[in-house]
Amino acid sequence: MSQEFAVGDRVRLIRLPSYVKTADPMPMLRPSTVLSVGEEGVVLGRKPGNYWSVRFTNGAFLLDGEYLEGIR
Repeated sequence: MSQEFAVGDRVRLIRLPSYVKTADPMPMLRPSTVLSVGEEGVVLGRKPGNYWSVRFTNGAFLLDGEYLEGIR
């Protein structure tokens, strides 16, 4: 059920992982409470292993595609 996104696509968070990793040059793990289900963001790019760099209001995070859905 892997979805493909393009840079600039808007996505919505459908589930929260246990922890989220920041998409900074020096990534850090953060508790998932920095995001909320239903929050919308913009895809910044794709990383290996079906991970997506997504910009939310609280920053940019690396998320597995299973936690995201596209917004039309």
